[in-house]
Amino acid sequence: MALTSLSWCLCAALALLCGSSWPQVHTALAPENEVPLRPTTWLPEGKITSITLPKGRTRRLYFTLRKKAPAMSVTVSPCDQPVEWSLAARTLKDKPLKSLQWSSKKSTPEVWWQGPGTEEKLHSFAGSAVNTYAGPSYPHASIYILRLRSKQHNTRATVLLHEGPGPSGTFPRLPPDPQVHTLGVGMTSVTLSWVPSASITSLPQSQKTYDYCVLVNSQQNFPSLCAARESMRREKHQKQEKKERRVTVWPILNDWWWQQWDVYPESPTSSLADEYADLQCTCQGTESVCTVSELLPETLYYVDVFVVDRLNGTSMAYKGTFARTHEEARPAITTLREGELRWVTFNDRGSNSEQFFTFRPRGWQQSGLLTLQSCGVGEKVKATVSSKGHVLTSQDVGGDISHIWLQGSPSYLIHLKREGTSSKGSVKMQTSSAYHRKGVPSLPSTLQIKSFNRLRSCNSVTLAWMGTEERSLYCVYSRKLGNREAEAGGESALTAPCLGPESRSDTERVLCKYFQELNPRRAVTTAVIGGLEPGIAYVFDVYLMRRWGIPIKYASKMVKTRKEC
Repeated sequence: MALTSLSWCLCAALALLCGSSWPQVHTALAPENEVPLRPTTWLPEGKITSITLPKGRTRRLYFTLRKKAPAMSVTVSPCDQPVEWSLAARTLKDKPLKSLQWSSKKSTPEVWWQGPGTEEKLHSFAGSAVNTYAGPSYPHASIYILRLRSKQHNTRATVLLHEGPGPSGTFPRLPPDPQVHTLGVGMTSVTLSWVPSASITSLPQSQKTYDYCVLVNSQQNFPSLCAARESMRREKHQKQEKKERRVTVWPILNDWWWQQWDVYPESPTSSLADEYADLQCTCQGTESVCTVSELLPETLYYVDVFVVDRLNGTSMAYKGTFARTHEEARPAITTLREGELRWVTFNDRGSNSEQFFTFRPRGWQQSGLLTLQSCGVGEKVKATVSSKGHVLTSQDVGGDISHIWLQGSPSYLIHLKREGTSSKGSVKMQTSSAYHRKGVPSLPSTLQIKSFNRLRSCNSVTLAWMGTEERSLYCVYSRKLGNREAEAGGESALTAPCLGPESRSDTERVLCKYFQELNPRRAVTTAVIGGLEPGIAYVFDVYLMRRWGIPIKYASKMVKTRKEC
């Protein structure tokens, strides 16, 4: 407590000692013709002057013209905030006596203001755009007064005084139509064009002191390069503040200090390269056409074009534009019906081809079964199942039947993508709701069909195959082969993995039977196929018919009946 009291006493004593040396605050009740004692800011001719503008405070710049100057121009360039500025000419009736002994408490504008005189406003403007007053000199003016003010925020501006008629040549020239035009908009790119600046077209190619700078952002259009740079610095500063919170020492004294002065020490003028080194121009050069690429789809972008004079360190802004990139091409999504058997064909579209499907299982359990089988030899197809943007499973699909269990979501998005360089491909797919199942149905231990040579006769053959512990229906189909097919070993018929019962004729079905064996090792069933012709080759196919999923086709078996019995 004693240490705290001592520190407060020291602070109070310091304030009392230094209070007399601090200047008095210029209140709003002070008359206009009373100027507090402060250094006078004279505006030089032909030189860009940077001015700091505190919020709500009026800055004054003074200048005089040469006697033979017929005209003048004053250009004010705000940075990132709107600025109010006015130009006035003050005429004194009687000039101050030269023999008057100037004291250290008087400045030249203060003595002139206290004398009798008149003031005439020549120009006023409010906004964030670059504005220039050009006109004849005022013949009876003793001094010119330039007033600048920012109402909203602390900001800065640059001022240029030019004596003589015509443009100063310090700033680049804009065309009569300064609008930036949009030539084309794509999903990730925007093409722009604008009328070239006369500052660039009038110079020979050997003199490259001007160029364009194109800036793209997703926030707003900027009236100047300075505004763009300040926005980038402000955003960077905000990110740093979030990482490390800084506490301002003496915050009241800091705010008071900004309110005391109309004149502040200005920072030295930097070169254009140093001023805008942190800006990354999307397009830079002398071409009046620019294509902005690597943009995000379905996003609004603001585009600004600036013509920059690297020699004088100045720039002028075209009237910016905005464009929204196109949305991504959304693929067609096909809805799958309950129990629907679908053939998915991939056309020749290069190295990759993909299709999308959606399925909603029935029942409160929201369970389903997806069955897939690739119908080509050596084809590579990848199936990905997702729900609500989250990938649930992904697996490769080949000649063998693949089962994907669906559970826990009201709808599923199925993505089939062909991989490889094959020209065409197809996949057999079926989806069905599984009301009472808890997983993928069991499959036979092998899909080979066995024929018994000893039981083979002139008009019948005996076949055997493996079943499952679930009660299922098995159907046998037969097809008679010709002499050429029989000599070739029935290769064309044996290499059709996706040939299902739906594509077979009813005359080819020879029998259907139910079978179930709880012991998987003993789950063997047999069938005697009669009514055959002697000495003829037949191809037999067995299908496991299930309630869920596509029928499972066993490997085709070619058997030839005996010629003589």
